[in-house]
Amino acid sequence: MTPSPDHIRTTVEAYLGRHPGERHLLQPLFSALAGEEHPAHRKTFPAHVTCSAIVLDDADRVLHIRHNATGKALAPGGHNEPGDRDLVNAALRELAEETGISSDAVVPIQGFETVPLDIDVHAIDANPAKGEPAHQHVDFRFVFQLTAQHTVTLQTEEVSGYEWRSFQETASPTVRAKLALLSDSARS
Repeated sequence: MTPSPDHIRTTVEAYLGRHPGERHLLQPLFSALAGEEHPAHRKTFPAHVTCSAIVLDDADRVLHIRHNATGKALAPGGHNEPGDRDLVNAALRELAEETGISSDAVVPIQGFETVPLDIDVHAIDANPAKGEPAHQHVDFRFVFQLTAQHTVTLQTEEVSGYEWRSFQETASPTVRAKLALLSDSARS
């Protein structure tokens, strides 16, 4: 079963405990949580939950992959699946699927074991081929430290390349700002 609405609600409230000024930005999520449809289901419109893994290497660089669908360099991530027991595991599954980096090759940054570093709401264009209207993804972005050297093995159906970027070059401005706030003592 995909992560439950109660789990999603608890996770977002813990996040808002750290970032109370972002509550208004997450209105699409609160609307999805109040709706009849499951907020983590990929066919829930006009907004649904996705999960991403922000992965840091030992040189404090952030893994970015180039998604074929958008052409953008983003963190590994995507939709929740029926086997995902919670949001963190959805992010770890997506990381493994898209990059070949398994969950035992990373550890959550201390203090972020169950709370995302960032939650982003972004627009997704309509995809008539999939029968999807324009909608929004509410992306829960969890942060992990790579614990050992690991070769990135791309899932070429969805991903066409990868790169490691410095904190200052992280694609997402909100992730960039929140990474800059992490103290060295917060990371394992």
